[in-house]
Amino acid sequence: MVYQWGVMADMADRVKAELGAVQETLFIPLAARARETRRRRPVLRDPKAAEILAAVDFDTGKYGSGWGGSVTVLRTAIFDGWVSDFLTEHPGGTVVEIGTGLSARFDRVDNGQAHWIDLDLPDTIELRRRFFADSGRRRMVAASVLDQDWLPPVRDSPGPYFFAAEGVLAYLEQAPQVIARIAGSFPGALIAFDTYSQRTLEQQHKLAARKSMDARWAWSCDDPRTLESLGLKVVQEAAATRPPPELRRRLPRRYRYTLPLASRIAGDLATVTLFRASSR
Repeated sequence: MVYQWGVMADMADRVKAELGAVQETLFIPLAARARETRRRRPVLRDPKAAEILAAVDFDTGKYGSGWGGSVTVLRTAIFDGWVSDFLTEHPGGTVVEIGTGLSARFDRVDNGQAHWIDLDLPDTIELRRRFFADSGRRRMVAASVLDQDWLPPVRDSPGPYFFAAEGVLAYLEQAPQVIARIAGSFPGALIAFDTYSQRTLEQQHKLAARKSMDARWAWSCDDPRTLESLGLKVVQEAAATRPPPELRRRLPRRYRYTLPLASRIAGDLATVTLFRASSR
């Protein structure tokens, strides 16, 4: 009986996540990172994700083992690599995570000098503050990327800049305008984000309906190079099934053997592109 009361008390102490439909999807990559961390040879380690997952009360029916998975983890690892490369070249630069959710990327790649801004909607930042804290080099900003009031805090942070938008822009019909605004406001900045074809968008809608999820993707892009018209230049392009060579070399054997087959069968799935904003 003591054990049962202990379980009930533990459940009562779990943090309630009161989020909008799109914001709720942050549990997809969170669960994927937590599962990957428990593997014997993980692609990346994120003990914070496992800690948060155990502390938050969320709907496992929507965000159980069927969500996230290898594609999401590999996408995250690609972003980690590009951010790390940026900080190697610019140790004191600023990284802006757009739609940061419950990401612990700062903990994985921080070099002791970098500046960091975690940007997300107010309800997400409220939840995030239960597990993360601002510091002298790191700040959370509660705002919509569709507005402009988040731009001054970024400008107040030292350049150069790297903008990372992982798993975010597909939910925004206004994604091209957001991209163009960043490119125009921060010439020379690096901007990384993932894109999905129209076919993949339609598949996501069907899957979300089966899972009773309200969040739907609203923007697709069949060819990321067409976005160069927004004031960008492609620096590097990768995919979950086609990771950069430096990442592929250190992947566990299970990924190295299965990725070529997955690429032939399913294509790129999540295309991840690193752009540089045109200089004025």
